[in-house]
Amino acid sequence: MSIDPHRIFVCTSCRYSGSDCRPGFELISKLQDALKLAVPVVGDEFEISGIACMAGCSRPCTVAFRASDKATYLFGDIDPDEDIDDLVAFARQYRDLEDGWCSSGQRPGKLKRSALARIPAAMIVTEANKAAVS
Repeated sequence: MSIDPHRIFVCTSCRYSGSDCRPGFELISKLQDALKLAVPVVGDEFEISGIACMAGCSRPCTVAFRASDKATYLFGDIDPDEDIDDLVAFARQYRDLEDGWCSSGQRPGKLKRSALARIPAAMIVTEANKAAVS
């Protein structure tokens, strides 16, 4: 398992269609509160940050889960009032997955159908690693 903290990024630029409402700030606050309640299971193992844009503008609000040596997920259409429990459940699941990889059917609730991207963990091969393998 990664020694770096797991990270959750929430877009703070996304706006609901036809509205000036930016749900990202509300989502960050609600998610921080929910993860604190999930302590000791999850809370201290995640850092939550707002980010200016994750190019999910047509599917606000977007949320990404990232950790070293794990797949990264980007979810869209996240509602701060309805999807907090699914995000907390996925945080627990993601924390426990060695490589972060799971299928859509394994994700909780709305996250089964709201993934915008799953990005494999970066594989960095150095000359030292090549020599050790050969």
